[in-house]
Amino acid sequence: MVPRISSTLPVLLVLALPGALLAQGAEPPRRLSDSAFAELQERGRRAMGVDQYTSTHTFDDLPDGGRIALQRNADDSAGTAVIRQHLQDIQRLFTTGDFRIPAMVHDMIVPGTVVMSERREHLRFTYRGLPRGGEVRIQTTDAEALAAVHAFLEFQRMDHRAHGMKHKP
Repeated sequence: MVPRISSTLPVLLVLALPGALLAQGAEPPRRLSDSAFAELQERGRRAMGVDQYTSTHTFDDLPDGGRIALQRNADDSAGTAVIRQHLQDIQRLFTTGDFRIPAMVHDMIVPGTVVMSERREHLRFTYRGLPRGGEVRIQTTDAEALAAVHAFLEFQRMDHRAHGMKHKP
């Protein structure tokens, strides 16, 4: 007689896999359902003050750090002013190692932010206005901080379903 595999075994394997991955230091991929994405967008609207569906984020990896850009999709002087203020606030907060806004928007500690906070003295954050918004440029010469910045930006691209360049060393 051939032993029968319980119908609960596949369920147990699916439930155990994320824990096994985390025990090995890997993070399971985060896939947002449409309702979870809508909730992310709403938390982003509250944090940034502008409709996330009518604005465009880009998160670019660069050899010495990266760039976060946010712009309105159409001319909107009031929305542009709100974005610029938000990004200036982000520049100031990130400089002090404060990453609470991304944690609130994503409803979790965002990958890379713990190391970025710990290594903040090795990071430089610079704000610059853009035609319909602004950008925060992140620069470092520290390898550990650079890896954290790229992890942060990669997560942002994925979770926001946003565009951006991935750095290939």
